[in-house]
Amino acid sequence: MTRSSPTHWVLSAVAACVAVGTVALAMPAQGAPADSTVARSKDGKRLFGSAEALRVARVSGPRLSPDGSRVAYLVASLDMDKDKPGKTVTHLWVVPSAGPASAAREYTRGDKSVSGTRWSPDGKIIAFTMLAGEDKDAHPQVWFQYADGGEPWQVTKHKGGVRGFEFSPNGQTLLFIAAPAPDADEEKRDKLRDDAVVVDHDLKLAQLWTWDVATGAEKQITHGDNTVTDAHYSPDGMHIAFTTTPTPLLDDNSMQTAWVLDVASGNVRKLVDTPDYTGTARYSPDGAWIAYLDSHDYLLHQQDLFVVSASGGQGRNLTAKFDLNASEPYWAPDGKSIYFATDTRESNEVFAADVADGNVKQLTTMPGVISLDAVSADGRTVIGTRADPTHPADVFRSDLSLASIEPITNQNAWLSDYALGSTEVITWKSSKDGMEIDGIVTKPVDFAASRKYPALLNPHGGPTGASQLGFNPGEQIMAANGYVVLEPNFRGSTGRGEAFATANQNDWGGGDYRDDMSGVDALIARGWADPNRLGAFGWSYGGFMTFWIDTQTDRFKAISPGAGLPDLYSMYSQTDIHRYLRQFFNMKAPWDNFQEYWDHSPMKYVNNVKTPTMILHGQADTRVPIPQAQEFFRALTERHIPVEFVAYPRENHGFTEPRHIQDRYQRYLVFFGKYLNNPPVTEPRDVIERMNKDLPAQQVAATKP
Repeated sequence: MTRSSPTHWVLSAVAACVAVGTVALAMPAQGAPADSTVARSKDGKRLFGSAEALRVARVSGPRLSPDGSRVAYLVASLDMDKDKPGKTVTHLWVVPSAGPASAAREYTRGDKSVSGTRWSPDGKIIAFTMLAGEDKDAHPQVWFQYADGGEPWQVTKHKGGVRGFEFSPNGQTLLFIAAPAPDADEEKRDKLRDDAVVVDHDLKLAQLWTWDVATGAEKQITHGDNTVTDAHYSPDGMHIAFTTTPTPLLDDNSMQTAWVLDVASGNVRKLVDTPDYTGTARYSPDGAWIAYLDSHDYLLHQQDLFVVSASGGQGRNLTAKFDLNASEPYWAPDGKSIYFATDTRESNEVFAADVADGNVKQLTTMPGVISLDAVSADGRTVIGTRADPTHPADVFRSDLSLASIEPITNQNAWLSDYALGSTEVITWKSSKDGMEIDGIVTKPVDFAASRKYPALLNPHGGPTGASQLGFNPGEQIMAANGYVVLEPNFRGSTGRGEAFATANQNDWGGGDYRDDMSGVDALIARGWADPNRLGAFGWSYGGFMTFWIDTQTDRFKAISPGAGLPDLYSMYSQTDIHRYLRQFFNMKAPWDNFQEYWDHSPMKYVNNVKTPTMILHGQADTRVPIPQAQEFFRALTERHIPVEFVAYPRENHGFTEPRHIQDRYQRYLVFFGKYLNNPPVTEPRDVIERMNKDLPAQQVAATKP
């Protein structure tokens, strides 16, 4: 997902829901096989189960050294054994920019995660943020480590911690983003737990600070009534471009404004005089121009790439004739082109905009998910990450043409021992209006076109998002266990322009539902899906959609909504993204538009449900609070519909605890295994037996005395 303003995160699962990092585990993270048999494909390769999903490394954040010779990157890995709860830890790795992957070296150790990697301008230091302090007093601070290795040392000591940072061009100063340090009275009250919270008051607004590397002196340099994000120096160090939002609340996160600060005087001006939302400002290599992102409306609408003179003036739209969203800009060294990556249908590809005429050219055409992270000063090297359905993300290098993408890391080499399901993008016509819809099909391991398989429909979250051709551990688990899985990119998805992304306004459960059902029909028509063994599962907006499906049709044998929202009236006040919901319902709150919210709520139709249902939800979910799941569960319980409700302590909208992530995968396999007559083959027998006991029993209405 590439859009800078946060449309994609709103009702979609966080990456942690899908996969956790990797270390080679001696045994499955939960339970142990009841015998020594290992599930294998016809060619003898191992099958991918929930334990393997926990091994998958997550590679992110590559940073190119100033001389272009090395790449620092992050690897999230699982620190866990059978006797500990386990957690994901992110460490710093370094690899030569020319490879090979075998030369990659891990730089940090221990149980603390690092993030926000930066090279010093002279290339001698790698800096990052990591927790400093003990227990509840621990906060992220900037740490340094020599580029040739050794132990890191703490640099900043800002009370409350650092949210982000970068080096000044001369390397003598750190520019960082942080909230003002708590005063003595606040600290005293906190220790006494005199900490009542006035909702939406006293928000901690982040500001810009500088830290003198030599002396350790810090200075606050902005004092606005908004919160600061994404700050970057001009090449000469005399100016700073940064972005603000009204508050740190998630609901305000897209209401961005770009600014420029004069370092010497402290004066601040808007980057451009426009009512549009602006942000992600980046200076050209010569400092004469600034590229930035602009959206004329909130969240759902087109995000364009603009340029403006660094001295001020009117912005010029480079992507006015480009149908997709632009994302973070990367300047070519000569300043003539700007590169960015964005989603197009089921892939994420790299594009280049010509600064002179605004012509946009697609540079990569490889199905998969590619991100862009750096262009070297000499223009010889481009780096980023790339994933496809059978390869998790790894760091790549290329030249400016991006004609050849060369992987330089291989963090999941062990996957070559496993048989993985193949994927295919299919298209169909929606029964709603004949609109062409497409989606990703993941086929079972050892797929045979002559055979019909149990099939699972998996709508994505968002709804402003899309299923893409990256590595999806959950779908690979299903493929290993004999399922064919359809991920439809229904109307409302990204990757097809603004008109398609807004086509579900005032129509949740309408056209998108028809798109999904037509996709299931297409899967059956191809002879791949057994129409008598259909299931559906989804998370977030996918949870809404599966709640909706539960109330609209009896064609599925089992349905599992996760983190879903069946009552849109109550959801509006419970969630942290009220403004986003209004976008879909005539820009009105539910008390001013009751019928519209209620007509699109699965709860209105709950009396129609007949299908065995398994509801999954995190107890600490702030995006879709757990009362949403409780409403639907209570209705099905009192109507004597077979229902199982699994709540996960401490989990928010995206799960982070490894055993919970694994539990979720395993419960899907056991639940659908029963109702679709397809027992799991990759999971330990003791786990299957235990979870079978939790399955919803057929309930019978009590007779009156």
